[in-house]
Amino acid sequence: MSSETPLLKVDAVQRFFDVSKPWLNRVLANEPKLLLKAVDDISFSIRKGETFSLVGESGCGKSTVARLIVGLYPTSSGSIEFEGTDFSTLSKRNQMAPLRRRMTMIFQDPYTSLNPRWRVRDIIAEPIRAFGLTNTGGISGSRLQIFNRVAELLEQVGLSAADGDKYPHEFSGGQCQRISIARALASEPDFIVCDEPTSALDVSVQAQILNLMKNLQRELELTYLFISHDLAVVYHVSDNIGVMYLGRLCEIADKETLFTNPRHPYTRMLFNAIPDINMSGKERIPVSGEVPNPIEPPSGCTFHPRCPIANERCKRERPELQIVDSHSQVACHAIEEKRNMEVHFI
Repeated sequence: MSSETPLLKVDAVQRFFDVSKPWLNRVLANEPKLLLKAVDDISFSIRKGETFSLVGESGCGKSTVARLIVGLYPTSSGSIEFEGTDFSTLSKRNQMAPLRRRMTMIFQDPYTSLNPRWRVRDIIAEPIRAFGLTNTGGISGSRLQIFNRVAELLEQVGLSAADGDKYPHEFSGGQCQRISIARALASEPDFIVCDEPTSALDVSVQAQILNLMKNLQRELELTYLFISHDLAVVYHVSDNIGVMYLGRLCEIADKETLFTNPRHPYTRMLFNAIPDINMSGKERIPVSGEVPNPIEPPSGCTFHPRCPIANERCKRERPELQIVDSHSQVACHAIEEKRNMEVHFI
């Protein structure tokens, strides 16, 4: 691990949502408050220029983490630091503005994330105007500068300057995602949260968008938090990977370590769910069961109802992330106790 200060540091962050019935209904029925633990005490850091990916089944809290980091949700507890500055210590209007400009987000659905009533040039120009990224004196000069900058951004993502006159509905899904990327780049960010940016696209278009994002990362020295449930996509873009389950991180490792030697039983089950294109004939154990209700999570290790090697300690005691070696951290009693898992995962 590098000793340099990470660009982003997430420390013991929690986010709970109150999903209780109205107060009067609860009083009459004598029912307590119900809290949905969407994110439950997660910590990780991202160095400048790298891609950190979060993977896991739907409902594990990946997108909630993304929204917490960019400030769409406040944290229930814990801290999020950007270059050593804790968001919670800043006032929203004055001090947060410079940091808001330096981080942005690309959403999953390219159609619903773009305003259908605006022309593409206005969509891309909005961050430029909002953050005052024009230096010319007159209004006409400012408009010309914005026009030229929008044209430059469109060409940077593989579209033409003339596309700025069109509306989002005139483009395909892949082209709309390119527009979303151009809009994200308009604020000249250092950090981009990518919330499953290719999951709504065809496979061939996915590859084009991923290659574009990697090229932009090299050219502009961007840092990514990449959210996905597709392990093939994650392998293509990631430097380090965090595996989430029911609001918690169960394993963090660099890409090569995770794909060659997954340690946590849940991570292994995710890999076993990948189709065996080599038709090796080996026995495979797919992911069984469903993610439990986050309002009433299981005791101890929340994965124990689905884990083939869980014991009484797993049902009783919640595991914490432990450093296994210089490349990985795992939250698993079986790893700590050195149980033999090979007989269960072939």
